[in-house]
Amino acid sequence: QVQLVESGGGLVQAGDSLRLSCAASGRTFSSDAKAWFRQAPGKEREFVAVIWGGRSSTYYRSSVEGRFTISRDNAKDTVYLQMNSLKPEDTAVYYCAARSLPIMAVTISEYAYWGQGTQVTVSS
Repeated sequence: QVQLVESGGGLVQAGDSLRLSCAASGRTFSSDAKAWFRQAPGKEREFVAVIWGGRSSTYYRSSVEGRFTISRDNAKDTVYLQMNSLKPEDTAVYYCAARSLPIMAVTISEYAYWGQGTQVTVSS
């Protein structure tokens, strides 16, 4: 089992920055794929970013590439999502997800473990 706990959400203005954290515990390796998803009100949960492998490879959805950065601190078993130049359309509950494979994935069904989510609200 893997436990994930997100933190760092909040209310910010457009153009501001936030950093989300996801602390992992249990049976997980730093190289296992860990991702961020988000779900806006009335919309389906969508992929945001993923980090995987021994070399910390990363991949982003196009609408956040260049603004968001996913990273990890292996010593702390923590994954981060640095979000810059935030837009109102980034408003959502952000979820951390993990799978027990060092292979990237972008769909919900490929992740077995999920955090409880953290709210990000961007005002215009």
